[in-house]
Amino acid sequence: MSALKRKEAREVVVGLLFETEFKTEENSSEIFAISTENREIPEDEYIKAAYFGVCENREKIDELIGANSNGWKTHRLTRLSRSVMRLAVYEMLFCEDIPYSVSINEAIELTKKFDDPKAKAFVNGVLNSIKSALEAEGKTKND
Repeated sequence: MSALKRKEAREVVVGLLFETEFKTEENSSEIFAISTENREIPEDEYIKAAYFGVCENREKIDELIGANSNGWKTHRLTRLSRSVMRLAVYEMLFCEDIPYSVSINEAIELTKKFDDPKAKAFVNGVLNSIKSALEAEGKTKND
């Protein structure tokens, strides 16, 4: 399989994160190995970095999502919305080359494609709130 475009790679990562939601007895390395073999996911540095980055920083990412979810606890969000937002927040925090607006827009597109139509506004609101919080802390990226 040829190299994936970033948009396609994000879909793969969200799929892996979503799958991880159900496999609580397995660690992220096992889930990644089985999933890449079964679904023939190509070797892709972004996919590996993003998936393992979200898994390793999940507590920090979930804390940010929870703090900006207007009273919603992270565990009460749908698994898909949670997976999409975790990826977007990971990019916002750890991928210096990806502008906030790109992470947010891509999350909205993933939500529109895979989640309930009503989830789009919620995901957008939470991610824009996180963006504002990061910018208030002086963490900016060129858009």
